[in-house]
Amino acid sequence: MKTGLILVDIQYDYFPGGNMELTGMEKAGEKAGRLLSFFREKDWPTFHIQHISIQPGATFFLPNTKGAMIHDCIKPLEGETIIQKHFPNSFRETNLAAEIEAAGVEKVVVSGAMSHMCIDATTRAANDMGLSCTVVHDACATRDLIFDHRVIPAEKVHGAFMASLEGAYAELTATVDLLETMK
Repeated sequence: MKTGLILVDIQYDYFPGGNMELTGMEKAGEKAGRLLSFFREKDWPTFHIQHISIQPGATFFLPNTKGAMIHDCIKPLEGETIIQKHFPNSFRETNLAAEIEAAGVEKVVVSGAMSHMCIDATTRAANDMGLSCTVVHDACATRDLIFDHRVIPAEKVHGAFMASLEGAYAELTATVDLLETMK
């Protein structure tokens, strides 16, 4: 089964000093970089997803800013597919599905941010399209959320969303385990 890597929103605004800093983004970016290096060595398809905010009042991923740029830890090479999106679901109003189909990909490995938004939406959409999905949980990051006047720590947000994807929508794995099984 031909496998492709989807790197979702690994952009400067999510890293320290960015306009929407996430918990653990540096570690997640490093793990995503390892996945990308592996896929490049195998010459397997990679899809860089770049969110550009166009909604009124947006505060991060603003057009033509450094924060919206894809981070150097996964900097695309010449010829690698870059898909710009405006919604959490990387397939919505983009050509990602067509690019995946053209590459003959039947299984996708998903990493990036935010676990509770774009990773969740993209993985569910890929599964609904009939793709086999693997989410690399330690190559994803999120942030604290507030619900009912309580702070839900990022670690719990991440865990809840990974648990909800596992089984019905995706296989979940750590970077080291995925790389070992895909050798």
